[in-house]
Amino acid sequence: MQNAYLWWQTGIIYQIYPRSYQDSNGDGIGDLNGIRQRLDHIKSLGVKTIWLSPIYPSPMHDFGYDVADYVDIHPMFGSMADFDALLAEVHNRDMKLILDLVPNHTSDEHEWFKESRRSRDNPKRDWYIWRDPAPDGGPPNNWLSFFGGPAWTFDETTSQYYLHQFVTQQPELNYRHPGVLPAMLNNMRFWLDKGVDGFRVDVIWLMLKDEQLRDEPTNPDWNGVDPFGSLQHIYTQNVPGIHDIVRQMRGVLDEYDERMMVGEIYLPYDELVSYYGRFQPECHLPFNFHLINYEWDAQKVRGLVEAYEAALPADGWPNWVLGNHDQRRIASRVGAEQARIANMLLLTLRGTPTTYYGEEIGMENVTIPPEFIQDPPAVNQPEIADVVGRDPERTPMQWDGSANAGFAPAGITTWLPVADDYEQRNVAQQNEDPTSMLNLYRALAHLREEEAALRVGDYSSVETLTEPAEVPIYAYQRTHPDSDSFLIVLNFGGDSHTIDLSHRSPQADIVIATDMQRSGSVALNSLVVNPHEGLVLRLT
Repeated sequence: MQNAYLWWQTGIIYQIYPRSYQDSNGDGIGDLNGIRQRLDHIKSLGVKTIWLSPIYPSPMHDFGYDVADYVDIHPMFGSMADFDALLAEVHNRDMKLILDLVPNHTSDEHEWFKESRRSRDNPKRDWYIWRDPAPDGGPPNNWLSFFGGPAWTFDETTSQYYLHQFVTQQPELNYRHPGVLPAMLNNMRFWLDKGVDGFRVDVIWLMLKDEQLRDEPTNPDWNGVDPFGSLQHIYTQNVPGIHDIVRQMRGVLDEYDERMMVGEIYLPYDELVSYYGRFQPECHLPFNFHLINYEWDAQKVRGLVEAYEAALPADGWPNWVLGNHDQRRIASRVGAEQARIANMLLLTLRGTPTTYYGEEIGMENVTIPPEFIQDPPAVNQPEIADVVGRDPERTPMQWDGSANAGFAPAGITTWLPVADDYEQRNVAQQNEDPTSMLNLYRALAHLREEEAALRVGDYSSVETLTEPAEVPIYAYQRTHPDSDSFLIVLNFGGDSHTIDLSHRSPQADIVIATDMQRSGSVALNSLVVNPHEGLVLRLT
């Protein structure tokens, strides 16, 4: 293990979806000044790094992931002065700020694309991927958009198709053209020069496409629901050559002191870990999303963790993610009781944890009435809106029991509806409840900060010497030479179990229990683990 640790290894990353965090000007949409007003809450969570989803100028066809200008701020969120003030206050609190970088595609309103579509001989024509129609006049190949339909749109101006893997207003940049990557690297330098601490890079594994634009093969394991899954995306994802692009992005970060890059990558572990860089450094953290969509079963999760630990390169620092703006909230996936287990798991595994805003109070997905649905995949495919729509996990943060949950002034229609349970589930209410999810989260985060074993220590899974052996308990130990050792015991089930962990120590002290009530010393040869209970035990 490394001897010296940097901020991105030791601290929690906290993702904010700016539209939904805090409205400071009464338009029903969150903004930068709203985030600044809530920095003390974030600091209280033990968070080291704030990650902001896109705040750039954009027509908002995909809520900021269609970037019209990489080096400015959308007026909806505020001004560059507002951003500078936010960055300064984040740094004053000894926290870091990373931005979403969206290099795979731009908005069709970006000046680069406006130039590109003017004529076939425009100097920026090949900054994007244009092709003639197929012989039948249709798209050049069978590639599909994540958001439904073909990944090609016909442009009348020049009678060619352009590629987009998301909404039609998000044309894909062509990283085989020598001018594109240097331009994107300069965009990175703009923000790094301002003092931004790094980037979360959107769909980094999609940035290069098959040079021959070959048809993708059908997927024999398709579930028959989401059309995008009907193909195997071998020519649009993780294409040979992508690592050279990532290495050059990392090179820019290495021009500065202690800056970092997180790559959004949905790949199996053996391919995911290649983005640490096999020959030269690439991503500091290739995002590990595997917990998000994995079956919530004690032994399967244990196997997942062990597979990841085994796959990591010697100098690769692990990371774990439980939720984000594209995935169902953890409390909706596994239930409110198991969401406590999930947060204990996230904050005690080895590596950097990433928390999506609202998970610290157990926010759940919100049912979105049809007239409020805004997410492009749901709008484009209303028949499967409940499967592909991402609005339910993007609803306003629940701050208190007042109108609009304290997110926006009373009488304002918020951009997405506030959850029905906001009067019972909010920050103010949970601040006052010593047994709340919020206070559990804080306790775990602060223990993690205090104890080297939990912050940077080694991980090993622990057998439970119990009959029957298949109890839904996942136990593991965290150790470090400069710290006490800790056992974490997680009950993924709804029944009580008595287990034997005495091969690790005769007894232990309960430091944190998920109910925030249980304490005291326990004998490990007959440890009772209550239904849906997680325990952090200090070995004595």
